[in-house]
Amino acid sequence: MSTMSDAVRQQFKAGDDVRDAGLVTPASIRRFDDIAYGPDVQWQKLDVYRPKDVPASATSPCAPQALPVIVSVHGGGWVYGDKERYQWYCMDLASRGFVVVNFTYRLAPEFKFPKSMADTCAVFNWTIAHIAEYGGDPAHIFAVGDSAGAHMLGLFCNLCTNPVYAAQLELDVPKGFAPLAVALNCGANEIKVTGDPHDLTSALMGDFLEHGGTERELELVSVGRHVTASFPPAFVMTCDGDFLYDQAFPLVARLRELNVPHELHVYGGIEEPLPHVFHCNMRSEEARRCNDDECRFFRRFL
Repeated sequence: MSTMSDAVRQQFKAGDDVRDAGLVTPASIRRFDDIAYGPDVQWQKLDVYRPKDVPASATSPCAPQALPVIVSVHGGGWVYGDKERYQWYCMDLASRGFVVVNFTYRLAPEFKFPKSMADTCAVFNWTIAHIAEYGGDPAHIFAVGDSAGAHMLGLFCNLCTNPVYAAQLELDVPKGFAPLAVALNCGANEIKVTGDPHDLTSALMGDFLEHGGTERELELVSVGRHVTASFPPAFVMTCDGDFLYDQAFPLVARLRELNVPHELHVYGGIEEPLPHVFHCNMRSEEARRCNDDECRFFRRFL
């Protein structure tokens, strides 16, 4: 374990413990826990959440209608986080009429890039093959990611839509698939190694990347460099207290240049700035508004 990753895990956990204290599974949600999506029983697990009360299908009156699906890629600086930490946020999304897949992936520094991306591909392959068993519609799959999870989701979308990029990584990318739309929340999009100890993203590259951030590695993991006109419609979100605030705008400029459907949302204000990944705070009215906005964006593509 590196000193940097250990400090991030302790700091992030302390804040998340305070934020999530006392939260319980909503009575309106049915959950399916600890489903294996790969052979590693410690890391490769996922949960599925769905609303309990779903109207009957018009074509099968005795069965509930299939719901659109959201796959969530959690954040945590590539070194922290799991599905347990993100269960409250993901169940909140499910309450808006979605089947939500919430998964744990292998973390750095124990597992270097692209292990976490291999897990992300495996989860989408699992979702396409199995989500109908949980009342999800495999023809309507969306995705959300925040911070490092937004970075990983952006790279996954590039794998799905840019064959030249996909050919550089030997991963089991779902064939003929891309999410219908994605939400990239407080994301790290352009990755650099600056040497500045206060630049957390840069400092973590030594743990995330096998060689600490060679020119080729940094090119491979910078989302915006591989975006094409086939990138999925994107809801790009940041807030005034987000330490990755500046990362949103070059990506949006690239989407605009390529005519990719997108929305940019900046929440909060200078007088009352919202923190990085504020949307995961289930007690926050601003989080509720942001998550409503994202689900509304997804419904445009049903």
